[in-house]
Amino acid sequence: MDNLDLDLQLASQDTKGLPSEADFMQWIQPALPQNDTCFELTVRIVDEEESQNLNHQYRGKDKSTNVLSFPFEVPDGIELPLLGDLVICRQVVEKEAVEQNKKLFHHWAHMVIHGTLHLRGFDHIKEDDAQEMESLEISILGQLDIPNPYLINE
Repeated sequence: MDNLDLDLQLASQDTKGLPSEADFMQWIQPALPQNDTCFELTVRIVDEEESQNLNHQYRGKDKSTNVLSFPFEVPDGIELPLLGDLVICRQVVEKEAVEQNKKLFHHWAHMVIHGTLHLRGFDHIKEDDAQEMESLEISILGQLDIPNPYLINE
């Protein structure tokens, strides 16, 4: 079922080796509600400087980060299937994959699914919410034959 209108923006200086639009579609779709709605979502791949600027501006953290989620807040009385924007820092994702001994595309998939769930309103601030979100991530990744990202790889 094709329930996603994806706007993929490649704002990184180096776009070699990045996942394809089809990869992003494959990772996002199972994280969406399975209904007749066609969701709209923007994924922007950035470098560390843009990630750091956005993370500082919106979260008060002066460093680059793996994924930022900007949910679209629909005004009352209006129905729009616009989920929002994901901003993913290429260098941070690549660095984390190496540090965590994970396959690069598996980590990309995890970050995209994690961000998409944030756009849907899931959170991991409270322990119960974190467990719910992590179990959803693990389940969705499992459907894609990607191992549990929360297990320590050594």
